[in-house]
Amino acid sequence: MTPSRLRLAVSGTYSTGKTTTTEALSVATGIPRTHAMTSREILVDLVPGKQVQELTARELTALGLRRLEERIQHEAEQAGSFIADGSVIHEWIYGVARMRAGINPGAGPLVKTLKVVAGLPYRSFYRQYLDAYGTVTRARAKRTYDAYVHLPVEFPMTADGHRPVSEKFRRLSDQLLIQTLRELEIPYHIVGGTVTERLEQIIRIFDLPRVMPLDEAIGVATERGRQATAILEADARRCAQQPARSLRRRIKSRLRY
Repeated sequence: MTPSRLRLAVSGTYSTGKTTTTEALSVATGIPRTHAMTSREILVDLVPGKQVQELTARELTALGLRRLEERIQHEAEQAGSFIADGSVIHEWIYGVARMRAGINPGAGPLVKTLKVVAGLPYRSFYRQYLDAYGTVTRARAKRTYDAYVHLPVEFPMTADGHRPVSEKFRRLSDQLLIQTLRELEIPYHIVGGTVTERLEQIIRIFDLPRVMPLDEAIGVATERGRQATAILEADARRCAQQPARSLRRRIKSRLRY
């Protein structure tokens, strides 16, 4: 593994700064960044009119597979080095965490209980499915990435409306990610601190080139992130303005797994 051929995956759960860190690292070093579309972007085509917290297990499965497809496609397009925002194991980890924390981890106690009861006939199948999914994605991760950088949970979760998860889910996902990195036996480094401190550590660890000062790269990454967030917030407002669903439809949705 040399800086001229480095396929680096940046790992971390919700609100750990993966996107800002990978964007700034890519700009600062000139190494291409790969990523999958956000869940909100995919839902526009996959299940129009629904938010992530409304998805059934089947729809969440389709969402995870679509994001996996995106990651594989974008990473395969890179002939040389790349910096991956997340990796092929991420959606699998989130699926495992949902099986443990609840299919809708951001919901209240009543909805969680209803989902557990509704899901009893299907949980065995989804466990077996996730086992198979994990076998495939772990094997691909070992073939694809030279190293991982893991960003720990250091900041409060962003309340932006498109991260429908709980703090318990976030911590569990973080633990599962680290556990999986150990099991994969791919070199990994846990890197924390401010964005500047993270970039300095990653560049030093992998002896990466610098084509732009870090403060300028962070500024570019922050502005790109602001534009992406504005699009997501506009979509969330559009969803909020839709006519309220009938009581019958809301109850039916809560009884579906």
